[in-house]
Amino acid sequence: MVTVALGAVIGLVLALTGAGGGVLAIPLLVFGLHLPVQQAAPVGLVAVGLASALGAVLGLRQGIVRYRAAALIGAMGMLMAPLGVLLARYIPNRPLLGAFALVLIYSAWRILKRRAPQDIDPVSVPCHVSPSDHRLTWTRPCARALAGTGLVSGLMSGLLGVGGGFVIVPALTRYTDLDARSIQVTSLAVIALVSVSGVTAAAMQGSLPWHIAQPFALGAVVALLLGRLVAGKLDARRLQQAFAWFTLMVAVLMLARAFEWVKF
Repeated sequence: MVTVALGAVIGLVLALTGAGGGVLAIPLLVFGLHLPVQQAAPVGLVAVGLASALGAVLGLRQGIVRYRAAALIGAMGMLMAPLGVLLARYIPNRPLLGAFALVLIYSAWRILKRRAPQDIDPVSVPCHVSPSDHRLTWTRPCARALAGTGLVSGLMSGLLGVGGGFVIVPALTRYTDLDARSIQVTSLAVIALVSVSGVTAAAMQGSLPWHIAQPFALGAVVALLLGRLVAGKLDARRLQQAFAWFTLMVAVLMLARAFEWVKF
């Protein structure tokens, strides 16, 4: 039940923000279930991947997922995720904890500094939504920006079990003029694709404890469904800012554990 409850926290975060599931999953698994990062990362990917896939399917039914952009970012991410999983096997736990804490700090800073899509000058972004058919207009700068986003996302997902939403949502906000809801569900679609690659690589290398991953993922999926019922009624920007401050607090705890300043 504890594992299911921890997974539910991840699903709720994904439903409300479209990001942050992996960032929060690893600390919950490390502190709550005392898993090493090498096992916590793939467990987090299973839960985040399944919950994200469900959210993406619901978004497709609403017609707000940018599936071509998601496919490009996801394909690049799937190429890099196995490399991240492989690297994680050869890096000791304490350096991984320290690296994860730095990722948390960077993630929180990006969220706090992020501008709302309507505040961004549409001329400054490489990927524009066509006013005639409401699709993204593809150019070389747009393709490069989205492909690069996928490569970074995939490497981070495989190495630390994060890098999906916290990389993709800011990137889509910066490089496109999509609305906030479309950015969130497109991010979920990419996370689902990248997670498949990372989970498969971890399972083949024997670093995925399924007895923990299954109930953790169950809690995430159920919470995402429930969270979607209230997501549209809440201020998404305030939720993300609150999540950013919470992320900073978790980062301090992770650094303390990495450098053994405290024992917990």
